Amino acid sequence: MAALDAVFGGFRAFLDGIFDDKVFVVSFLSNVVIAAAIVWVGDKLGVGGQLSTGVIVVLGIRIFSNVAAIRRHLFHA
Repeated sequence: MAALDAVFGGFRAFLDGIFDDKVFVVSFLSNVVIAAAIVWVGDKLGVGGQLSTGVIVVLGIRIFSNVAAIRRHLFHA
């Protein structure tokens, strides 16, 4: 989910004309590392399922937001 968030965010930035490959790589790597760290800490605390669900929900919302912006850009709607 973290990687998909970065990919859709990068595509949105490309369509907006503000894409920067350095920002994309840092965003991609940091999203993956932070999401994995949150889930790992949750597993250590015994609440891994809840934190995993939280990560999926938050990243899912960001993905849908990026997809909506991409759709508006492509279809001018």
